Amino acid sequence: MDQNQQYLIDLAKMKMPFGKYKGTYLIDLPEHYVVWYYNKGFPKGKLGDQLKLVYELKLNGLEDIIRKIKKDFV
Repeated sequence: MDQNQQYLIDLAKMKMPFGKYKGTYLIDLPEHYVVWYYNKGFPKGKLGDQLKLVYELKLNGLEDIIRKIKKDFV
């Protein structure tokens, strides 16, 4: 398995670690919440990178890719 595949699997498994949506898979966060982070600024580090990708996936209607990975690997 290459690094990109593992990154997507890690994203599919990642849950929000804090806040109102604590425990929610990142891909299942409401779009308005991800857009709020986009406008406010994403956190630093891996979580921020993952939220940026979730934003791009939701923006382009591609979140089902991560949901399929979640179904297959989580």
